[in-house]
Amino acid sequence: MGDVLASKGERDRSHIAMQDKAEVRRWLRHFGMTKSELQRVVEKVGNSVVAVRKQMGIDCKAEPLR
Repeated sequence: MGDVLASKGERDRSHIAMQDKAEVRRWLRHFGMTKSELQRVVEKVGNSVVAVRKQMGIDCKAEPLR
């Protein structure tokens, strides 16, 4: 059973995968911003969630995306 989960791979919640539409939608709801706004921030600071939160002035200890 563990092999099945491992083969699917877990989501890396420390980075934003801009190519994954479903993940981007979740981050957009989480951050309360538009896709173009998120894209600009990611282009500026990279896809690290911590870097994006810092750029946006969001507390990095805030609740993670579920």
